Amino acid sequence: MQQPIQLYYWPTPNGWKISIALEEMGLPYDLNLINISKGDQFAPDFLKIAPNNRMPAITDPDGPDGAPISLFESGAILMYLARKTGHFYGEDERTKLLVDQWLMWQMGGVGPMAGQAHHFLKYAPKMDPPQDIPYAKDRYRAEVARLYGVLDRQLAGNEYVAGDDYSIADMAIWPWASLWEGQQQSLEDKPHLTRWLDLVGKRPAVVAGHALALELRTGSQSKTAQDLLFKR
Repeated sequence: MQQPIQLYYWPTPNGWKISIALEEMGLPYDLNLINISKGDQFAPDFLKIAPNNRMPAITDPDGPDGAPISLFESGAILMYLARKTGHFYGEDERTKLLVDQWLMWQMGGVGPMAGQAHHFLKYAPKMDPPQDIPYAKDRYRAEVARLYGVLDRQLAGNEYVAGDDYSIADMAIWPWASLWEGQQQSLEDKPHLTRWLDLVGKRPAVVAGHALALELRTGSQSKTAQDLLFKR
């Protein structure tokens, strides 16, 4: 009997990437909540798994050659799970390279830029003291709009981000793009992105992975939580 993967998780876009992937791939897993507002990410036991003190992370008892392995960084975890199962990564090297480039595009572009947009548009103005910075708000709002324009053009000729088949690139991008309203974006001029968001969002595994501990997600942060999340 396959031992479950240990998922270290909190309901954020980066966490959803891995919960969605595990659901899509049908892999058994145990949920370990890492409450980032309470500082669980700094616990010594968690730092042994994720030295960058960020979730998600996983421990797989049945890693390469049958030996346990721990992994942090959501992109690396997605690539590992896809290789482990042989699913959602393409059948040939050329397709894998297409998936890789869009996965890296998310890791280096959409994730960081949308994250900064969320921070400066939603959280910073409510901090103690407030940090309402028009330049930062305009900068990240505009960059996210540019990236979503890139994505819309890619989807104009492709069913999914990396081509005809659903892949880990879609799993990586959808959690961030699904929060477009909080990033103060418009989809009126992005019909292909709109189609794709709906298409992916209706997948049963995406629904299940997104719903994992969703009731714990909150848009407000205490002063202590702000210090843990943004100053440490």
